[in-house]
Amino acid sequence: MKNFFNKAALLVVCLIMSNSLKAQITFDFDKDVDFTQYKTYSFGGWQQDSEKLINDIDKKRILQSFKSELLQRDLDYELAEADLVITLFLVIDEKTSTTAYTDYMGAGMGYGYGYGGGRYGGYYRPAWGWGGGYSTTSYSEKDYKVGTFVVDIYDAKTKKLIWQGVSQKTINENGSKRAKTIPKNVGKLMKKYPVAKKKK
Repeated sequence: MKNFFNKAALLVVCLIMSNSLKAQITFDFDKDVDFTQYKTYSFGGWQQDSEKLINDIDKKRILQSFKSELLQRDLDYELAEADLVITLFLVIDEKTSTTAYTDYMGAGMGYGYGYGGGRYGGYYRPAWGWGGGYSTTSYSEKDYKVGTFVVDIYDAKTKKLIWQGVSQKTINENGSKRAKTIPKNVGKLMKKYPVAKKKK
């Protein structure tokens, strides 16, 4: 179980992603734990250097999003002596995607001979093909950032990790859009929590 958590925490999927790509979600939890027994939680802070990678506004958005999700699962926030402790971890990778565009100019149909090789020797054969033209290929590069967000939930008494969720997505540089995408992505991540939301 510990090895799985360590691998999930270091998950970095090397994909060419655009701003419209949906968040990639992975999770795991201790199946021997009754999650309905927990009634309170506290935040244990941001791990390592994660706190330096995110501004105060987005920190507030993330914490408020988690509070909303947990409240709907009958979990109340407490500063001290809570049943659960939640820690947050963020990794940001800067990546570059390259797109190639090819234009074909002045191409025409032609007739000629071609040479083909094979297991039993070569041969000549007539063939139709395109000729008389040329092509140009141009390349476009785009820089983007990929964020890997890890949520660890510990049993406060046993100090054991009981649930972990990992979300990976291209970071939207538009702050006003993050006001909507952060709650949405936290909601998707918390759908993997063993206790479902209360029905309204």
